[in-house]
Amino acid sequence: MTTVPESVTSYLAEAGVDSAPIPTIRPRRLRTTPAMRALVRETHVDPGKLIWPVFVRDDIDEPREIAAMPGQYQHTIDSLRRAAAEAAEAGVGAIDLFGVPARRDAIGSQAWAEDGILNRGLAAVRAEVGDALVVCADTCLDEFTDHGHCGLLDSEGGVDNDATLPLYQAMAISQARAGAHMVSPSGMMDGQVAAIRAALDQARHADVAILAYSAKYASAYFGPFREAVGSTLKGDRRTYQQDPANRREGLFEALLDAAEGADMLMVKPAGPYLDVLADVAAASDIPVAAYQVSGEYAMVEAAAANGWIDRTRVIDESLTGIFRAGADSVLTYWALEVARRAR
Repeated sequence: MTTVPESVTSYLAEAGVDSAPIPTIRPRRLRTTPAMRALVRETHVDPGKLIWPVFVRDDIDEPREIAAMPGQYQHTIDSLRRAAAEAAEAGVGAIDLFGVPARRDAIGSQAWAEDGILNRGLAAVRAEVGDALVVCADTCLDEFTDHGHCGLLDSEGGVDNDATLPLYQAMAISQARAGAHMVSPSGMMDGQVAAIRAALDQARHADVAILAYSAKYASAYFGPFREAVGSTLKGDRRTYQQDPANRREGLFEALLDAAEGADMLMVKPAGPYLDVLADVAAASDIPVAAYQVSGEYAMVEAAAANGWIDRTRVIDESLTGIFRAGADSVLTYWALEVARRAR
């Protein structure tokens, strides 16, 4: 046993303290070796629980790196197929596709066009991997509208919730026809899950699941994503995405989506909203996902590039924290890398 320095002993004696009591409960016993720590570890990051968000772009001949998200790319159809095959081989659970069209209009018509970039990407990935991983589609208009909003605009320039729902229905049906196992409405329109569930069921796609963006906040952490999809947005989305100050509202929105027929719920962003994630996970009877968004990714990559952090440890710790808070699945741009390291 290490000898206590005499200066400390004297200081305590002067203060009337005889000695420190010998502890009888020692939690450190379970931290003594790597094997011991692994034996009692509560939270595990399973590659099969990771969802990889990937971008496919219409007007490029080779993959284009996203400057604000080093290591992530806007893919061609061919490079997308290769990426999907790599993800399946590495054991990633799912791939979530976002389309970047060459042409946009006021209603986002390329979103449900059979030859639109997102639907062609879905078909290509499904042909490449079959059922080896879950093929998920982003079901939102923001990448396809010339104004960059997630729905139709009314005469005042606001987003018309109810007029947007039929467009989401058309988009979801087109994605199911293209081969998506799961659609993922992210526009935060009231009633979007019920509308999409009804459309899929009536169009004989009852086996296509819905991953609902349930608690999606109007977050500054989405910044790099704007570059990834070539966003044309002017203004903001605060009239339909949630106020970052509201916690209870996140749970309320999630329970509404579950009641409307969602198969999975999502909290987005993940890291800054672990309290909301924990609330939803505790209350939900269906699986809960969390999206580790572009800003979370970009900050870690930038800090690592400057030598300020241990990149791998921070990635792993951040994912562990999200799972520890209650996520059943995590959307992360590091999905492929983490899965490869786990092999």
